[in-house]
This record gives sequence, structure tokens and C-alpha cells, in this order.
Amino acid sequence: MNDVRIAVILGGSNEEREVSLATGQAVAEALKYNFEVDIFEIEGEELPHGLDRDRHVVFPALHGRFGEDGGIQSLLEEAGIAYAGTGPVGSRLCFAKEETKAIVKAAGVRVAPGVLFNIPGQLPGYEEIDRLGPSFILKPDRQGSSVRLCKVEGAENLQDLLQRLEPDEWLMEKRIEGREITVGMLHGKSLGLVEIRPRGGSYDYRHKYTKGLTEYLFPAPVEAALERELHQAAECAYAACGCRDFARIDFMVNEEGASYFLEINTLPGLTATSLLPMSASCHGYDFPALARELILPALSRFQMAEAATVIE
Repeated sequence: MNDVRIAVILGGSNEEREVSLATGQAVAEALKYNFEVDIFEIEGEELPHGLDRDRHVVFPALHGRFGEDGGIQSLLEEAGIAYAGTGPVGSRLCFAKEETKAIVKAAGVRVAPGVLFNIPGQLPGYEEIDRLGPSFILKPDRQGSSVRLCKVEGAENLQDLLQRLEPDEWLMEKRIEGREITVGMLHGKSLGLVEIRPRGGSYDYRHKYTKGLTEYLFPAPVEAALERELHQAAECAYAACGCRDFARIDFMVNEEGASYFLEINTLPGLTATSLLPMSASCHGYDFPALARELILPALSRFQMAEAATVIE
């Protein structure tokens, strides 16, 4: 294992490229405390030149399409290259928010009600809108980093907005008033709870990446019963969706104290001040220690494959 190097792949060509660059550079620096690291910046949807299956273990620091939708994972599997994180099937599932909620609901976890529709295509009807209530969250079904997320008040405003949406799969979700909580996952176990408090508005792209617009509390100040519920729901959702190594799971808690699953992030943002590191810090992990834990399972898979090749 002395010759093994960690290959951090970052960049891509989608709306989340800048977030990926920040994650990749931060993860690479953290991994350097324990490993030799090579950085590969990509522009499109293909593996970078120079990857070596016999000496590289990949950390895919990519967000959005090709990163979280199973695209790069499929290519790495085909090339026989060990990598960190969830495999192609689980990644593809978790990238589709409404499909993920169906799986998680079947596993016994309460989920936020939503309606999936396509643009161009048939728009949701008034009955579906009435079922969700007077206030909605509208977001792309297959996208991360809260890209294009918006809050809509009233059916009339929604109908006006629907006429102006760009072509995509969209998710209209009941707006749950209350507290937003996220839970980091590591090796199948939940970490600390982080409460997200945006200063006005929703936790959209601007609030997520503009310093000072959001307050974070970790560990989140919640009652013991709610804490148990969130940990159990997170671990259940993680297992039901076939996640691996690490993830981050988002919930809303309404004013009555009931939690609602929102989504799973299989490749969450990873800078020293991102949500998963905040969650992990509740269990005593600093960023370099967390980065080491994130890559260790992939290193074990690399070693097992190498041993199997020697036996053959």
C-alpha cells in the first residue's frame, strides 16, 4: 500500500463546477496529512488521463450531474478503479429526489410530500397543488447545491412561475415550516445533528455559499426524543438507498416536532466549514481526520482487489 496515491477528481462542466473546485482542493489538502495526493481537474464527462488502476484510489469531489448521478462511478467501475463513496446504482437513485423519497417512505420514514413533473410536459393540476397546501418549495428533481431552488406563496404565483420554468424535471414540494436539520453519515452510522438557520428566505444557493447569510448550530439543540428519531431515520434512509462510505441527509422538523426526510447527498460539499465536517466535528473529527475516514473504505477495497489478483 506504500505506493498507493489518492486521485482527487474535481471540476466538471455543470452549474456546480465552482463548488466542486472548492471541495476538491479542500479535500486534497486534508488528505495530504496522511497520503500522497494527485489532483485531476476535468472539463467534461470522462475520466481524466493519467489515472492508474494499479496505484490510484479515487476521491470523486464532483457535484451535480456526472458527479452525483452515478456517471463517474460507472466509468470508474468499468475501468476497475477503486473509489470512495456510493456506487452507481445508489448514486443514481439518490440524485433523483422524488424517487429517493418513495424508497425511504417505503422503509418507514416520514417524507415531505411532493409532486414531480416535466417541463415541457403536463403541468401539475389544481388538485395536486391543493393537496400540498398554500406554500411550496420548487426545485429541480435532479440537481444539488440548492441550485434554482425557490419558495412560492400561493397557487396563483405558482401557476405564473410554472409558465416560465426552463425545460427539466421539477419537484414541487410542500413547504414545511420549522427547523432544517442535516445529519452526516460515516460508515453507515449517523454523526452529529446540524441545524441550519438562513437569515431570511430559504436555504438556497445564495444562502448556502454567501458568508454570513446562514447560522449553523452543531450539535443542534434538540430534545432527546427528536434526536433519536433523526438518527434512526437517517440510518434507515442510508441503508434503504444503498449508500456507501459517507453521505449527508437533510430533514425538516415542523412546529409540532415531527421530522420529514428531504434528500440524501451522496457527495456533499467538503470544505473545512461544510455541513458534513460540522456534523463530524460533533464526534471529535477535525477535517484531516474526517478526510482519512472518508477514503479508508476505498483503500480497503483497493487492497482486497489487489490481493485477489495476486491469488489468481
